[in-house]
Amino acid sequence: MIAYRYSVEGIIPEQLVGFFVDWPNPPTTEAHLRILRGSTQVVLALDEELDRVVGFVTVISDGVSSAYISHLEVLPVWQGCGIGTELMRRVLESHKDIYAIDLMCDTDIQPFYERLDMIRSTGMIMRNYARQSCS
Repeated sequence: MIAYRYSVEGIIPEQLVGFFVDWPNPPTTEAHLRILRGSTQVVLALDEELDRVVGFVTVISDGVSSAYISHLEVLPVWQGCGIGTELMRRVLESHKDIYAIDLMCDTDIQPFYERLDMIRSTGMIMRNYARQSCS
């Protein structure tokens, strides 16, 4: 059974194995836990039988006018089960009074976010791939 939590309390790196698929320099599970702890909001999807995180979403926000959804990931074996949709539904609901909720994603993933009433937009980014692993 999947349980949703709004806290990383009690989460250990060993529960975070398998994320950041296809990243050339993925964060370690220890760095992943630092990412979760450093976020303004986090929602975790936990498989209670396996006692592991199977999905997560992180938000950085000023709490007044803007929020940025920095990560949404579901382990590959769990994709297509509605977990990503539920994680996003919870984040969008908790930020419904915020003016701007933004995220960046690849074009092939845009239809997923459009189903959640988000709209395509343009933006600018800067990436320091030498720091992608967060070490």
